[in-house]
Amino acid sequence: FFLLFCCSAVFPAETVNSELNEEARQLAQRFVGELRPQLKRAMLEGGPTLAIEACASLAPRIAINLAAESGWLVKRVSLKSRNASRAQPDNWEKAVLVQFDERGAAGESASTLIHAEIEGGWYRYMQAQVVEPLCLVCHGTDLAEPVRAILTDFYPDDWATGYLLGQVRGAISLARQLPTPSEHSPESLDAK
Repeated sequence: FFLLFCCSAVFPAETVNSELNEEARQLAQRFVGELRPQLKRAMLEGGPTLAIEACASLAPRIAINLAAESGWLVKRVSLKSRNASRAQPDNWEKAVLVQFDERGAAGESASTLIHAEIEGGWYRYMQAQVVEPLCLVCHGTDLAEPVRAILTDFYPDDWATGYLLGQVRGAISLARQLPTPSEHSPESLDAK
């Protein structure tokens, strides 16, 4: 009973294993740090339509590369997904995204929204993605017709529009399986 309770308890991000918390934070920052400049470049070189094309291929590739390099599961999720095949949140992620929306509505800055917990033998971490001015071109309320057309081509089941500046658009979600208690037993240490 204690083990089950312990593994499904919710802890504030600050108190969860600080090493894993820092590793997750750095991975989330790397994801954003790799994607944002490439999107800005695409926007400058070809406008929103090129940025949409770039995002469609870059974001999944960055997530796959970070996951392969780090051993973490890495993805972007949203309550209003643009890419239904990749960005659908699981139940845990949905609950955290709802919390992010509630915390934002209560006045907390969306840029500070982070949640970490140990859940079902996994360390899970989410960092909100905030709508910035550049995001409004493709995620805002007043989209130009060429933007709508290219979104339909790349994302026929797109729900990720209608956002306002500063809102939570989604989150970067990271997960890493924790070692089982048997991996820390004295016998397993002797075998290594």
